[in-house]
Amino acid sequence: MQFHYALVDDLISREEFERRIEEKMQECGDLLDETTAAMVVVHDLGREHVKIRDLSTGSTLSSFFGRVISVSPPREFTRKDGEKGWVAHLILGDETGQVRAVLWDEKAAAVAEIEPDEVLEIIGKQGGRPGDIVVLALRKSPIEISCGTTVQPQYRPAERNDVEGVILVIGEPRTVVRRDGSTGGMIEGCFFDGEKTARIVAWDPALLAGVREGASVRISGVLVKQRTTGTEYVVDERSSIAPGSRGFAFQVGTPGDVREGGIFSVEGIVASVQPPRAFTTRDGRPNHVRNLVMSGPSSDIRVVFWGDRALIPLVPGDRIAIYQGSGRPGRDGGLELHVGGNGFVRVLPPAPGEEIEMTGTIIATREGTFLDNGSERFLLSGEHPHGHEVRVRGLRSGDRITASSVEEQEPDPAAVRDRIRTFSGSLAADNTFTLHGRQDI
Repeated sequence: MQFHYALVDDLISREEFERRIEEKMQECGDLLDETTAAMVVVHDLGREHVKIRDLSTGSTLSSFFGRVISVSPPREFTRKDGEKGWVAHLILGDETGQVRAVLWDEKAAAVAEIEPDEVLEIIGKQGGRPGDIVVLALRKSPIEISCGTTVQPQYRPAERNDVEGVILVIGEPRTVVRRDGSTGGMIEGCFFDGEKTARIVAWDPALLAGVREGASVRISGVLVKQRTTGTEYVVDERSSIAPGSRGFAFQVGTPGDVREGGIFSVEGIVASVQPPRAFTTRDGRPNHVRNLVMSGPSSDIRVVFWGDRALIPLVPGDRIAIYQGSGRPGRDGGLELHVGGNGFVRVLPPAPGEEIEMTGTIIATREGTFLDNGSERFLLSGEHPHGHEVRVRGLRSGDRITASSVEEQEPDPAAVRDRIRTFSGSLAADNTFTLHGRQDI
């Protein structure tokens, strides 16, 4: 019964599901067993089967029909505990799209009895990668499905190629946790090949250590992967990088250029920004999301940052460039620009600002490091210890201070008391303070 409840767990509670099963069995005079009654309840709730394009939304589990486009034979691998395992893949399609079905261990053996063009009925759950479904149960079905028989680019095997272009963005090397729990280094950036942008990544940061932003390069033997979010170039030990033979002109767009279904690189001003919100993904991993509005010369657009991009320190007035953003419809039907793991954000140098000298307290939050004097708060450049009293000299641009000097100050008891009173008064007046700072930051 738990298996069937997972198909509708976003619609009704477990208790309500069990109540409906009992009710259905009584209506049929005990002619239905519990399993059959559960299947009837699922059907009544409209969740018996979904189309492939709808697999990424809704319940924990999904049930669907798919025509077999391609079959990949089982592959043996070794788990981190030393045990052997098997994995196989099927590409399934219907009139709405395609999906990669992943079969583990004993289920992987089932692909030996599966042929292209057969139709399967699948119950599965979301996999580790977008577009993947882990198969929990399957059986052949007599129904017919009309769809294309060519595997879509994002599901084709990676291939090696030579590319030439310009490095638009290159990040700092960082440590990542792999799916098996081990750690490793990586560096990523954004690449323009003269026609389109793509993510470029090296799982050994040394491979891209000598590459600079704005440089034209030729990469031989790069591994080209097609993702649902666009092209990805992987530089590894079989790749080599040399200076490019020609220049590339890249033109960044404006918020007004964004359209649904495309990949865009745009520049604009942060008109408003909300604090990042933490949430847990379907597979139990922590994540973050942040909403803001970007203004351009003629229009604004709502922007959604995901993951690490949601934790980039930003304040209204910042000028930013977004690379590899995805145009999508919002929940209310309006257009949004989404920036996730394949996208990049650069905070551009501020316009010449006014000189400022300010004494306050360093407030370090996940939204950035701020200087707060009790009545004003500014995003402060650089790393500074939380809670310290400092005098800052620098340039103010909007709600950001670019510091030229930061001096430690001994706390003034009278000033501290005055600031506490000011702070308490602000709480009583508008009650907008959160753990992350005021909501207008």
